[in-house]
Amino acid sequence: MKGDPNKLGFSTRAVHAGQPPDPTTGAVSVPIYQTSTYAMDELGKHKGFEYARVQNPTRTALEENVASLESGHSGHAFASGMAAISAILTLVESGDHVVASRNVYGGTYRLFTQILERYNLTFSWVDTTSLDNIEAAMTERTRLLFLETPTNPMMEVSDIAGAARIGKAHGALTVVDNTFMSPYFQRPLELGADIVVHSATKFLNGHSDSLGGVLVAAREKEAEWFAFVQKSAGAVLGPFDSFLVLRGIKTLAVRMERHEVTGRAVAAHLDGHDKVARVLYPGLADHPGHQLHQSQATGFGALISFDLGSHESAKTFLDALEVMSLAESLGGVETLISQPATMTHASVPPEQRAELGISDGLVRVSVGVEDADDLIADLDQALARI
Repeated sequence: MKGDPNKLGFSTRAVHAGQPPDPTTGAVSVPIYQTSTYAMDELGKHKGFEYARVQNPTRTALEENVASLESGHSGHAFASGMAAISAILTLVESGDHVVASRNVYGGTYRLFTQILERYNLTFSWVDTTSLDNIEAAMTERTRLLFLETPTNPMMEVSDIAGAARIGKAHGALTVVDNTFMSPYFQRPLELGADIVVHSATKFLNGHSDSLGGVLVAAREKEAEWFAFVQKSAGAVLGPFDSFLVLRGIKTLAVRMERHEVTGRAVAAHLDGHDKVARVLYPGLADHPGHQLHQSQATGFGALISFDLGSHESAKTFLDALEVMSLAESLGGVETLISQPATMTHASVPPEQRAELGISDGLVRVSVGVEDADDLIADLDQALARI
């Protein structure tokens, strides 16, 4: 494709950004450069690639593609979403302080509390739906403000632009985990955030066949540091997984539209069901973050949490499902459903789960692209077992 792809629409960039036809063969798909090293033309002269930990053409294509979609300076692809988050935390030093959303993915909580606190980092877990709470938590040692919005799995919505203003006022970088929304629905850098991170395993890949993480920096300073971390720590995404994520992103726009339509139908159905105590979905008009989310995103996504009242009810329901898959993860074309208390958030202490509202009866569903009628029928027959 000729010209600057960044001037084109989202769907066009998803297909083309970072992916010109292969100059050797004209291939329209980026080749899988399955190599560990590259031959030099002569001593001290190479073709821009030296060693696969430092650069790989397939990974570079993915990084350029996601950076374009998130309106960032540059992208950096890692072996998993947690590897990408770990790279972000190399920006802080011993004695520094991080303010984080009180409800985040369980793996993020585990990394921060069980690993990074050992290195004299301190974390404040804050209800970031309130800008006053964020402001009150900031200290002279705060270096990062880490947000999920909506959060996993309680669907709490935070004001990205407002939080970023507070971060900048205190000299802290604002990071947003944008996995749930994807850049199709929400672009935090355009709202003032400094860094956005994705588990590329989820909606970016979209087919539950690859593990990866991508972060995008808004500024050259952080971008250069992340490239240095890739080179030095080495938790980079391999060429085949990079190819799979690129392949998935080509259909990101059409998939997210289908996820959204079906997700809203499922949420509305659950919201009126007598076996369901409550439904957490920003697309419902009575969700406390509904209007805020609507102001900073173009869609509500496909993640829904709902409470069935007890572990026994949740188990009866989950074991009875026939179309939906009881599994970890989210963002695939197939509908995935889980019990956060024993799966994604098992590493969060029970007392903290209770404080957040992550009860043993809470179920989280990532709505796929199947026919809505089939998913609703599956929910109904399983709910009837309770």
